[in-house]
Amino acid sequence: MENPVKLILGCMLSPKPRIAESQPISPVELKGDPKMVAEVVPYFIVASIEVGNTTTKCILTATNMKDGRTRLLNKTVKMTRDVRKPKPNERIFGTTLSGVSLTRESIAELVRDTLIEAHETVNLDIGTHLDFAVRSTGVVAGFSSPHEVGEFIKALADGCLLAGIPPKKMVPAMSIENVPLKFRDHTLIDKVIFTGAVGGVLPPVGSTGVEIVANEMEGELSTAGIKEGAKWAGVDYRNPVFSMDFGTTLKGRITNSDIPYARTIANLCGYAGAIPDAVIKGTGLVDKRYGAALDLYSNNKEVMIWLSKSSTIKKYADAIHSRISIEIVPEDRDRYGSVPVDPSAAKEIGVTLVGCDVGVNGSLMPELTDAGAEIYSKHGLKTMFATLDLVSAMMVERLIKLGIDNDLITERTSIGLTGRAAITGCKPHLILKAVKELGIYKEPEDHVVFVDDGLARGAAVMARCMNSMGVPGNPIGGIRGGGCVLSKRIEYYKKSKERNPE
Repeated sequence: MENPVKLILGCMLSPKPRIAESQPISPVELKGDPKMVAEVVPYFIVASIEVGNTTTKCILTATNMKDGRTRLLNKTVKMTRDVRKPKPNERIFGTTLSGVSLTRESIAELVRDTLIEAHETVNLDIGTHLDFAVRSTGVVAGFSSPHEVGEFIKALADGCLLAGIPPKKMVPAMSIENVPLKFRDHTLIDKVIFTGAVGGVLPPVGSTGVEIVANEMEGELSTAGIKEGAKWAGVDYRNPVFSMDFGTTLKGRITNSDIPYARTIANLCGYAGAIPDAVIKGTGLVDKRYGAALDLYSNNKEVMIWLSKSSTIKKYADAIHSRISIEIVPEDRDRYGSVPVDPSAAKEIGVTLVGCDVGVNGSLMPELTDAGAEIYSKHGLKTMFATLDLVSAMMVERLIKLGIDNDLITERTSIGLTGRAAITGCKPHLILKAVKELGIYKEPEDHVVFVDDGLARGAAVMARCMNSMGVPGNPIGGIRGGGCVLSKRIEYYKKSKERNPE
């Protein structure tokens, strides 16, 4: 382990991680100043509703259609474990990683209530002010196959409808007539239609992606969200990219540098935040079944603990990692890290599945809880959280090294991270240090970006992609260092129409 004094000085004096935090905007600002003669720029308001294993969120964002930047209107977060219990006549549809039972009706009600609360908090009317809604779920471990995730998405749609969101605000526009008047000057739908690509990346060819890994849609949204957030951090995060979302489950994508649309060449799956959740349960301070690291976490960077406990932190991080597998998902697995997968189907369409497991589908999680009990009883909570920061950094390092060893990423690939188990505490500093030591980049801080609310930002990007509302002067698609690829996409669209005439 590196000298702790050098580590702390490195964190303080070396180039800082590029971190994009959500920039707020008030509902009043959306209307503009009526005294100003200048044009009023419309804002595209999107609701991202996500039912995750740990939290259920409705995040309202507003995208300035002139500069393409997305700002945060409101974030409403509930604990998924607080969903109402199934009623006697309801079929249990699935469970969260911690075993919370879910039914189609209970999910719909949770979504409805979260959406309504999110809008009421900022005095917005769902029917009048909301332009689009994107729904997603990270609750994939409770399903027997990837195909069942589609049914869960329908349950989310039920909740959106109950909240008063019309169906037309959840599907792509088919023509200019389907685009609201105030946005028609900002859409290119007459030139380029929605191809399924979000943020300049096509889903796995020959499938929707869900068929090969159940949480592909979340990886898609997180990738797009990191692309948007990176603009706030001053990083050119365009293809090729390696996106990692460290929510409760691990999701993300690796893309290539094809133009006008990049291909997805790898998907991530397995455990991420579930690992610190398992460790934290050993403290006895959270519920043994439903407890999460979020219950105890305060985003304090406990740097000084490394002076007195660095060797202890490293010892426990190594012990935890000895139980963690990070590898190319074997072809004989139908689940990896509890996530339904189909590695054979993925191989057929040229997609590599990269997974993170603890034993086999979490079989060694109890050992992580035992390790947590020992860390807490002997060294306290600060040492535990410092250990968890290092565990996350080591996970990222192993994932990147695996990508390099399998020719999935190169020095041209940008790396983006989002999710609670990757961007909190000292994790960004430790991750950037690990990337630097891998020696891929001369200036890693220009290639690595950390983004909060990646999935919600991605929902805002997806909503615009579905309505062909790009901002050519500030593109998300294309390749790093390159220009706008709109002309190439128009050409691509014309050729596809010639190949498939109506």
